[in-house]
Amino acid sequence: MWQRHKSQTVPIKKLFTARLSGYEQNRNTFDESIVEWSEIFKVGIINEGLKFQENLLKTMIQIENTFFQLGESCTRNCLIICDRGAMDASAFISKEKWDLMMATNGWNNVELRDNRYNQIIHMVSAANGAEDFYSTEDHACRSEGVELARELDYKAAAAWVGHPYFDVIDNSQDFESKICRMIECICQKLGIDTGDRLRASSRKVKFLVKGPLPPDSEFPPFQDFDVVHNYLQTKAPAMQARLRKRGQKGHWSYIHTIRRPKMCGQVVEVKTQLTHRDYLNMLAQRDDAHFTIFKRRRCFLINNQYFQLDIYREPGHPRCRGLMLLETYTALSGEELKNILPHFLLIEKDVTGNPDYSMFNLSLREEWNTTGSKYCYNLHGMANGGAPQMSDKNRDVCAAKAAMPKKQLNGIEGCRIVVNDCNNIQTNGFKNGMSYPRNGVDGTINGIDNKNNASQERNGGINGGINGIAKHENGIKI
Repeated sequence: MWQRHKSQTVPIKKLFTARLSGYEQNRNTFDESIVEWSEIFKVGIINEGLKFQENLLKTMIQIENTFFQLGESCTRNCLIICDRGAMDASAFISKEKWDLMMATNGWNNVELRDNRYNQIIHMVSAANGAEDFYSTEDHACRSEGVELARELDYKAAAAWVGHPYFDVIDNSQDFESKICRMIECICQKLGIDTGDRLRASSRKVKFLVKGPLPPDSEFPPFQDFDVVHNYLQTKAPAMQARLRKRGQKGHWSYIHTIRRPKMCGQVVEVKTQLTHRDYLNMLAQRDDAHFTIFKRRRCFLINNQYFQLDIYREPGHPRCRGLMLLETYTALSGEELKNILPHFLLIEKDVTGNPDYSMFNLSLREEWNTTGSKYCYNLHGMANGGAPQMSDKNRDVCAAKAAMPKKQLNGIEGCRIVVNDCNNIQTNGFKNGMSYPRNGVDGTINGIDNKNNASQERNGGINGGINGIAKHENGIKI
């Protein structure tokens, strides 16, 4: 669950933005703004591709910043949807020109890709898997055939590889299901309960990978990141708190995560994006019972599936030596799941839900079999396999939540979602503009009240008050 005024990048077409907007309006959850770049820039062939993309990106950033500032001042929950994200331009020019553009303007990929938007949702083009429905009619800015559209679709998705919250929605199901998966994906990141209106959520699956690591040439295009995790001290033994530092080439993003034990039938996990200063301040709360975890995280896209490969590095506990874990989110299982796994990696076994491979347990300094060990058996913050005990106060909160209208249950002040226009799709006898939700909820930022750097967590609708999260005084964006 995320809270903070920030954007979510969701490459979609008009039909997708309309359905998402309609869904939120029906729930009365957010005020939303939609910025459609394809309607602003209806341009044909541009010879000066570099200058065009550079000026387009400058214009996008300025207009987006305006909407983000308006979102911060909004008194209601705010969801900002864009039909294009800052990294999209990199799909249409060479890497050399993109690097030149970055250097000339003082930009970098970590800021534009990782820190600017809360989530990226890439909706795979109809040209890839639903060719019968692909169409360029009724679209003033698009004329490419299926083959070129498929190539551009891949490049557009690859531009966002490395974003920490990147989801890919393919054409494996019917069109209505695709829309529902997109909406559900966003709601899941925002902490909004969709009830039974949408299909069951995908789950995170984790696999143990046997070494050695294949050469880079075996991988599809990828992004490597240095990742550092530190667990923090907590007042309650059933609670987990950690800091994450993630970056490339000296540019970093910082996330604070708090995981609470089961309450009202669900585990509450609150993520908050931090400034460098806040990160350093909170680092003083480091828990000496845990090693600092160092990883190289490799992100790549294959078979229309987004994967993260974590390669554990020294220093650390000997149990982490040579450890490699592959993660993805999917609704597939059995043979269907096996078929999408990277063929060039030697998958040793499925370790989904296995506490021996949770980062909390892997980072413990003590041996797991020692008396009084902090080993977490159920991955939900309860040590020693104990069942979570709910206080009378929390029972009252749960009862109050159950009796309240659903629209009051989520305390999220605002979010930015970038919706990228992509390829048209025709279904049910009419043509609809379809673009891919290119993940826009990057980490919506939730939970830290930065007032006086008190790092006091506010949990929307639970500890932070039934009506959600109070507005942060120091301008934490949503």
